[in-house]
Amino acid sequence: MSAEPTSPPFFTEAQRRIIGFTLTLAALLGSGALIIAAFIVFGRLVGFFSSVLWPLAVAAVLALILRPLVDFLGRRLKLRRTAAVVLIYGIVVLLLGGALLLLIPPLADQLLDFITYLPTLWTDAHAYIAEHYPQWIALARRQLANPTIHRVVDAVATEGQAMLSQTLPTLRSAGGSLLGLGAFATHLLIIPVYLFFFLLSDGDPTRNLHRQLPFLKPSVGDDLVFLLREFIGIVESFFRGQLIIGLIMGALLALGFTLIGLKFGLAIGLLVGVLNIVPYLGSIIGLAVTLPLAFFQPDGGWKLVGLVLLVKLIVQTIEGWVLTPKIMGERTGLHPVTIIVAIFFWGTAFDGILGMLLAIPLTAFFVTAWRLAKRKYLKPAS
Repeated sequence: MSAEPTSPPFFTEAQRRIIGFTLTLAALLGSGALIIAAFIVFGRLVGFFSSVLWPLAVAAVLALILRPLVDFLGRRLKLRRTAAVVLIYGIVVLLLGGALLLLIPPLADQLLDFITYLPTLWTDAHAYIAEHYPQWIALARRQLANPTIHRVVDAVATEGQAMLSQTLPTLRSAGGSLLGLGAFATHLLIIPVYLFFFLLSDGDPTRNLHRQLPFLKPSVGDDLVFLLREFIGIVESFFRGQLIIGLIMGALLALGFTLIGLKFGLAIGLLVGVLNIVPYLGSIIGLAVTLPLAFFQPDGGWKLVGLVLLVKLIVQTIEGWVLTPKIMGERTGLHPVTIIVAIFFWGTAFDGILGMLLAIPLTAFFVTAWRLAKRKYLKPAS
């Protein structure tokens, strides 16, 4: 009996490979689109509820920073947790009262004087350029007369204003009206209340998380708990370290700028140090403010510019070689380029300064998640 003839395959081998590649590419593009859409929706939600979320976020970060101190006081002084928290609040009130009496008056005077001095600084800079480099002004005027370049400059200025409005809220959005100012003050005053209850909670916040994930396999639940603990640890060490480093750098910069005779050196140095909580932000703003100020102030010039750069170099060296290795260690393990990209990415995704503050912890968390997934779930076929 002869065998029945078999029908030829509907697709050839080459066609099947092309179809498989196309389907795989479509699945990857669809997954990427869903991830991007999720980021956009989540970012919009965070931006919409930012007035509710940022007091909770600030209180949670402060609780992570202060929790070891509460535990230390409880063990060392044999205090109940409530008493330890109340003691910390009392110490903070005393420190803030001392700061209000000693630091706030000169800082406020210098900040107000600096704001008043800005038009004079702009006038002096324009006059200097007009006197010494008139060809630059002539070139700029000729180029701006070109309609195409004028449109490009207007577009760049519009984008810059939009970016500035997203990154640094204006006084109007922060509370220019009485209602907005009252809402901002209410959110600010609720932070100590949130912080008090966060500090009262004892133990690991992920301790009972397994009970909330009965629908997952035990191994997957363990991985999620591990990632959450890693994220909490990164947030705790990052913000505690950045806060300490920022305060030390602010004090060193304020001392250095004051000693070399830079106008408003105390206020600018402390402000630049605090802004270093967002990596590189303090350095960028500090150079953009101090260098023109050092050159155009009445007794300034290239010598003062060089002294400003020397102070910045010394402080940056202390930060890079002493403070960061001793305080932060290699907790995040991120390349400087990755840090810069992460700050812009999360600042855009979360529509403002909240994303920039959380950029490093979130990026470190996703790097940790990727390493875990690659090691445990994406093993190459043997």
